Amino acid sequence: MSKRYFNLLFLSLVFTACTKTKHIKQNPFEIGKQHIGLVTDSTQVKDLKTIFINDSLVTFISGDEFAGNTNTIEIYEKGGGKLLSITPQQTLDSTSVIKSVRLFDPRYKTKKNITTKSVFKDIKAQHNISSINNLINSVVITVNDINASITIDKNELPENLRHDMDLKYTSENIPNDAKIKYFFIHWNN
Repeated sequence: MSKRYFNLLFLSLVFTACTKTKHIKQNPFEIGKQHIGLVTDSTQVKDLKTIFINDSLVTFISGDEFAGNTNTIEIYEKGGGKLLSITPQQTLDSTSVIKSVRLFDPRYKTKKNITTKSVFKDIKAQHNISSINNLINSVVITVNDINASITIDKNELPENLRHDMDLKYTSENIPNDAKIKYFFIHWNN
């Protein structure tokens, strides 16, 4: 009988040890293709309070009148600094997963050290640019390997490139020192 208990105890210890090695501590500021810190593409809205237990969550819920059912959740540090702005897939659904995240805090960075404080030269050197879209006041750079959309204000561009809406931008059109205006991660769940 004691041999049976010993085997059961041994198997329990092995199982526990294997389980603990799988839980490697995640960097709370790392940006990856499927995560931003502890927020993943499968995180539900209801889980945000647990993930950001030491921070403040502010939820803006609008009606149908003007904003088209926007349900943005803003995350602030206890000291007041804005970290993230999170948009769920479904409005007013606590089980909804995350659709997009706008990054504010420069501590959030990709494995290749791209942050909200990076410039175009850094993005171009570290990631494959999938596309560059021409908008009225900005250009949007898509980086598929991290599911990112990075916006650069057209005021960062040479004057002769700012006003032509038909222009197809390439990496060569954007100055190396052009600053990031907005940095988004999008997930299609």
